[in-house]
Amino acid sequence: MNNATKIAEYQNILHTKSPILNEGTPEEKRAEILSYFQSTWELDDRLYDCLKTEEAFYMRADPLRHPLIFYIGHTATFFINKLILAGILKQRINPKLESMFAVGVDEMSWDDLNEQHYDWPKLVEVKEYRKQVKQVIEKLIQELPIQMPIDWDSQFWVLLMGIEHQRIHIETSSVLIRQLPIDQVQNIDLFETCKESGVAPENELISVASGRVKIGKEREAALYGWDNEFGSFKTEINSFNASKYLVSNQEFKAFVDDRAYENPEWWTEEGWNWVQYKKCSFPFFWLKDGENWKLRLVSEEIDMPWNWPVEVNYLEAKAFCNWKSAQSGKKLRMPSEAEYYRLYDSVNIPDQPDWEKAPGNINLEHFASSCPVDRFESAGFYDVVGNVWQWTEMPISGLDGFEVHPFYDDFSTPTFDAKHNLIKGGSWISTGNLAIRDSRYAFRRHFFQHAGFRYIESDEEVEIKSDYYETDELVSQYCEFQYGEKYFGVENYALSCIGLIEKHLKGFDESKALDLGCATGRMTFELAKHFKQVTGLDFSARFIRIGTELKETGKLNYLRQEEGQLNSYQECKLSDFGLDAYREKVEFFQADACNLKALFTGYDLVFAGNLIDRLYDPKKFLADISTRINRNGLLVLTSPYTWLEEFTEAEKWIGGFRKDGEPYSTLQGLKDLLSDQFELLEDPIDVPFVIRETSRKYQHTVAEMTIWRKR
Repeated sequence: MNNATKIAEYQNILHTKSPILNEGTPEEKRAEILSYFQSTWELDDRLYDCLKTEEAFYMRADPLRHPLIFYIGHTATFFINKLILAGILKQRINPKLESMFAVGVDEMSWDDLNEQHYDWPKLVEVKEYRKQVKQVIEKLIQELPIQMPIDWDSQFWVLLMGIEHQRIHIETSSVLIRQLPIDQVQNIDLFETCKESGVAPENELISVASGRVKIGKEREAALYGWDNEFGSFKTEINSFNASKYLVSNQEFKAFVDDRAYENPEWWTEEGWNWVQYKKCSFPFFWLKDGENWKLRLVSEEIDMPWNWPVEVNYLEAKAFCNWKSAQSGKKLRMPSEAEYYRLYDSVNIPDQPDWEKAPGNINLEHFASSCPVDRFESAGFYDVVGNVWQWTEMPISGLDGFEVHPFYDDFSTPTFDAKHNLIKGGSWISTGNLAIRDSRYAFRRHFFQHAGFRYIESDEEVEIKSDYYETDELVSQYCEFQYGEKYFGVENYALSCIGLIEKHLKGFDESKALDLGCATGRMTFELAKHFKQVTGLDFSARFIRIGTELKETGKLNYLRQEEGQLNSYQECKLSDFGLDAYREKVEFFQADACNLKALFTGYDLVFAGNLIDRLYDPKKFLADISTRINRNGLLVLTSPYTWLEEFTEAEKWIGGFRKDGEPYSTLQGLKDLLSDQFELLEDPIDVPFVIRETSRKYQHTVAEMTIWRKR
């Protein structure tokens, strides 16, 4: 390949932009999306060429992350799982891999990072699987019906979701590669490291004029967006002063030289706990080489470029601001999200895809590393976008009008916990949606990303609520359903179910149970009174995080809707229900009941509450779950048998239709499907329950419980 051809190929891979979704003909857009998918996939593949050995794929670069073999499989699996959920695909490619690679990408308590649970496949098997997935996606892009404009209800939105998700992991995987031993990585010619370095410019504060800020976009927006980008927030921002440059390695070194990592005075309580745990005395990517300093990049170590931006987590950035405030006598901190946007809007930077050339070190259009902080200027400020992400003071939350996308309910809401702070502006490897003005990404405050910060001077106090209240409407309803008041004399559902099966639980004290479709976890905790170990599984991370919060803290705060925009603040504690003593016996994970990981087996009881009529393949579920229950173990099913095609295709219903011209009930279907391996212990039992929506609206439903013993 000659040099000109190589440059053209590299530009096609690197210099891509998110497709505009509300203009052009359907076939033009089909071709553009196909090209965007192929360049994304190629970039993802090429990133892993930075690994020198196959062994590197199985190393834990970060103890709180899976090895990279997971991530190379996860981006492919994500496409398949979302397309099946959307009903676009009917068949899986590899159920085992699609279960193994489904979840476990973030440091959430329900992510299963126990390596004993995984028998990682060979790299060649994962690459073959990726090849199969790529062919399926290409065929779908070429053949699916397409209409313009493409919006969040379109089938093509699901494909774009997979593409943009893959671009996120290109960046986050590059951070993991950066943490591998240096002898396990290598440079590749696709990525060009910046060669410019020198003495850092002296930072200074420049005024940013007051003005109105609008955050959020409409559903008709031109570019793909994640659910947290939609909605609206408007505010007036008073003038403030902002640092001309990002904080450089050189500016941060004064903080290091003052032995600030040894002084709790500068740190938040969370930050100091982190320092004590990590036992660190300088930034993670800095390396001490005798009297000299080096910087670890993705696949090489270089002499310290003092004029590049420092890369630290939020806790370090906050400590620096506290220290710098004391040194300068000024009130310094990081900007809020709105203050960042006020700075951004004041310098008139073109947004993607409107730029001809990226206005900063972003979108892989300039370097495959950071570069000097005085390289990209916009109206007197530098690196307003690009180079490294910029930490803000603000935990992420939903905008007014926020709605969860039905096919990815765990993208945003698990981060609405007051523990994930927003980062803005993108880094050198931020591409696609990551590189647009409206993007809203957040990470745990102790995370490492390609992230640094700039500071501002302002008398405005940033109000950050320390008490987190669950505001997701559906999740709050289930919090009330499982832990709230009793309505119309109807007993709490979990207590009713436990009461009905209790007589069958004798002798199970040392056994383990599975609560499938556990929602916010009440039944999981109730079962822990009778079992040594109980696992709660739910498809929705929105629910799983509630059970996890209760397990970890023993309490939960949520908003209960009363009327219109009127809400009441509710608090529940496990101790209120006599459940606090059982917290250590439960665990919660996100899972697909129709495609469970192999580790979920060997149970003496499986409780599937109000689940089967919400599964995309309940027959497959019943066939599989029988293999996970021990002999003489119990399968307890409850359901109101509300079969709907929006959840389950009619041909996969267990009952509720005519068979051979006669009514065929779900109970009869269950008997036909389960009788070979289970005996029905007693007649079905009606179990009523009430779900409160508002103070004057309730769902009163009657489920049927069947109890089966495995032969």
